[in-house]
Amino acid sequence: MEVLASIGIYLAVINLAGFTAMAVDKNKARRNKWRVPEAILFLFAVFGGSLGCYIGMMAFRHKTQKPRFYIGIPVIIGVQLLIVLYFLFLAPLDFRIL
Repeated sequence: MEVLASIGIYLAVINLAGFTAMAVDKNKARRNKWRVPEAILFLFAVFGGSLGCYIGMMAFRHKTQKPRFYIGIPVIIGVQLLIVLYFLFLAPLDFRIL
């Protein structure tokens, strides 16, 4: 159970970081300041913060016109969902989460 709690905390933190990165980048874009690199935004998504990044995109209407984001982030979410489903239901018993 400790492992699941640690995973939950990690996911909460990384999703909050992805959401915050979208907010900061949008704020910087409005003020013509230094921006958060797109690679960093994608790194947050790939390392588990994809939902936070997606919610940030929608909440701040940021990067919603760029195909690499409006297609890429949902694709990352889909791949991560498939990975979770695999480890929940299809993985050998030694590797299952529950």
